[in-house]
Amino acid sequence: MIKKLLLILIAVVSASAAFAQKIQSPDEFLGYKLGDQFTPHYRIVDYFKYIAQVSKNVKLQQFGSTNEGRPLLAMFIASDENIGRLEEIRHNNLRLAGIETGSAMANAPVITWLSYNVHGNEPASSEAAMWTLYDLVDPANTATKAWLKNSLVVIDPCLNPDGRDRYVHFYNSVRGGVPDASPTAREHVEPWPGGRINHYYFDLNRDWAWQAQKETQARVGLFNQWLPEVHVDYHEQGYNAPYYFAPAAEPYHKDITKWQRDFQVTIGKNNAKYFDQNGWMYFTKQEFDLLYPSYGDTYPLYNGSIGMTYEQGGISGGLAVLTRSGDTLTFAQRIAHHHATGLSTVEIASANAQKLLDEFKKFYDNNRANPPGEYKTYVIKNDNNNNINTLAKMLGRNGIQYGFGLGNKTVIGYDYFTGKTEQYKVGPNDMVINAHQPKAILLHVLLEPKTFIADSNTYDITAWALPYAYGLKTYGVKESLKPASTSSGIIEPQPLANTHAYAYVANWQSVNDVRFLAALLKKHIKVRYSEKPFEAAGKKFMAGSLLITRASNDRTDFDQVVTQTAAALNEGLTPLASGFVDKGSDLGSDAVRYIRQPRVMLISGEGVNAEAMGEVWHLFEQQLGYPITLINYQSLNRTRLADFDVAIFPDGNYDDFPSEKLQGWIREGGKLIAIDNAVAQLADKKGFTLKKKEEKKDEKAEAKEKENIKIYGDRDRDAIRSMIPGAIFKLTLDNTHPLGFGLPNYYYSLKLNDDIYDFLGEDSWNVGTVKKNSYVSGFVGVQSKQKIVNGMLLGVQSLGRGSVIYMVDDPLFRSFWENGKLLFSNAVFMVGQ
Repeated sequence: MIKKLLLILIAVVSASAAFAQKIQSPDEFLGYKLGDQFTPHYRIVDYFKYIAQVSKNVKLQQFGSTNEGRPLLAMFIASDENIGRLEEIRHNNLRLAGIETGSAMANAPVITWLSYNVHGNEPASSEAAMWTLYDLVDPANTATKAWLKNSLVVIDPCLNPDGRDRYVHFYNSVRGGVPDASPTAREHVEPWPGGRINHYYFDLNRDWAWQAQKETQARVGLFNQWLPEVHVDYHEQGYNAPYYFAPAAEPYHKDITKWQRDFQVTIGKNNAKYFDQNGWMYFTKQEFDLLYPSYGDTYPLYNGSIGMTYEQGGISGGLAVLTRSGDTLTFAQRIAHHHATGLSTVEIASANAQKLLDEFKKFYDNNRANPPGEYKTYVIKNDNNNNINTLAKMLGRNGIQYGFGLGNKTVIGYDYFTGKTEQYKVGPNDMVINAHQPKAILLHVLLEPKTFIADSNTYDITAWALPYAYGLKTYGVKESLKPASTSSGIIEPQPLANTHAYAYVANWQSVNDVRFLAALLKKHIKVRYSEKPFEAAGKKFMAGSLLITRASNDRTDFDQVVTQTAAALNEGLTPLASGFVDKGSDLGSDAVRYIRQPRVMLISGEGVNAEAMGEVWHLFEQQLGYPITLINYQSLNRTRLADFDVAIFPDGNYDDFPSEKLQGWIREGGKLIAIDNAVAQLADKKGFTLKKKEEKKDEKAEAKEKENIKIYGDRDRDAIRSMIPGAIFKLTLDNTHPLGFGLPNYYYSLKLNDDIYDFLGEDSWNVGTVKKNSYVSGFVGVQSKQKIVNGMLLGVQSLGRGSVIYMVDDPLFRSFWENGKLLFSNAVFMVGQ
């Protein structure tokens, strides 16, 4: 009897243990099969939290949140042995990279990081993330158990929760009882702005290096704490395309190592094995190149990972869509394909774990010992303290080491701005970056003056060098020099206390200065600016310098408000005891202008480039802290324009442009800022003096072009002749005009097209122009390079009491073109006062 009871007890315990090990699949947890409907983000979060409760092999970390308050999660999955020593593994990886010191850890696992759903309307991958997670933690899955013996897998289930939910809520609100596979059905046509982008309409897949968005700052911060050996960024492309996985297309950046290239092939072949078994279509080595440094594949590559993009056909596919080939592509199929490559990647990483770790260490050892490029030290002149500070923060977020000063040493280096080798005496506050450091390759990619492009048929911009973007004079030095100090050489302004000044002066040369102006205006402090340079209190001040006078600010807390606002924003102030200046125009002269607090509208809605509009929106709300009103273009005719002083038209296609209504408003004192293609739509319109520059061809070239017989196979190459994926041009800038205040007599512009205009005529100002030798860096087709000469790219037209500002190129591109923010702020706050 006792023996029988014992057997029953053993059976019960065994059954209980088996029950305890049973983990619900996503289908069981959600109550529907993956692919039957779109899962909102909060339910994905619920599933990850559920797995964190029932599995002993995981650790769930919330590392941030979105602008709309949704959580950003990372799930760490490991073996019984490794899950308890995650911090040890993390520090070991940083030791392999030479970022931390110490001896290597025994039996360290390879780290494979899977990032899903960076574009919100590419939703299949977040669903696949749940399925992949389940397979990795399922106790009955012997294959994944074996892989986890030498692997740590990190899953970020959704990089863009706000965009994903925007798409999911749209689709769920318009779908019928049965999916309509017709591509023209309503459920396949997203309304503006679409789900691809985040809350502020930024493409998070272009933001890895710049980290303009809070989601990216949090994610890249976590990434750099771990530095995985393998990273996959999951996407979808047009639904008529088959699946894409590595190896990537040319051009590869030349700093990508042979090992990284070769192992992409290894991974691709393993993926192909499973796709071949299932008869699924796929392609490699086409379209998706590895050049631009701010992607989810290139940024990891420049940080030592095997970085890759996987692309499933499916954008706008809904739950089912009829493809060009006559097949019906289902959401379930899209999920299955992403699930297959996820497991395949973990498998092949596990099979090559030690080699991946060895090559990762070799990558960083080589960075420190033999950094790429001819320059072993970069010296960045500190003639703009706020821009240096902003650059320092950006470099720090990327783990790039820097310091200041060289003990007044004179160096011989390549001057980025003149293109010549010159001598320069390094000051104690100049930034010095030695290339012999763990992040040498990333440093080189971000600072190289000209990026070598093996194949010009690229997917994105081809020039981005930070000295041009920040407007900071830089020298590339071939000698390896260590900075005199690794502590901050940034000059911190001294806060003022108990001051009773006639007026205060603040510089005008950075976004921080604009932020200070915005803060004062919001506090109803009246501000002026000097239209001309002047000298006072033993200092020189540039045109555009802010003047906060006691006159017009008759309030008892004047000094307190001004000085405390400056201290809070780290803004330097110079108090003046008198309005009588040492040199230049006195503070009561007509060279000093009052800044009216502008009421600003930003055009949004159908026809507007949402990303371009988002750059302006984000600048005002998150960087300047200044109010802005978003007006849908379709509502413009019903809008009372007199309620606004400034109207911003970002890049877009504006049907039935209301030029007469706008011109009437401008003549009464309004200010129209047109950017990119919005400028093109004003060209040759009555009342606007703007005219597109006609391309002149000599007769011989034109005759030769007519004789050429085009080859079908060369059509992509032929198109490149008139293409600019993104290149840098040096503009001659009239910095005596308010649009150029705070800038030198030149400006580096990132051109994304070959638009150029004739010089503006009477009552207009050609503020930014290009000459014959204005090209600096990046790929430009032969025809486009010949076209972009002797024309206007930044102009101001006077119209009645108002102004039209033409900005042919986007000065706020992806919010990383730092110098463009001051240029744009001039248009808003300075022009027309």
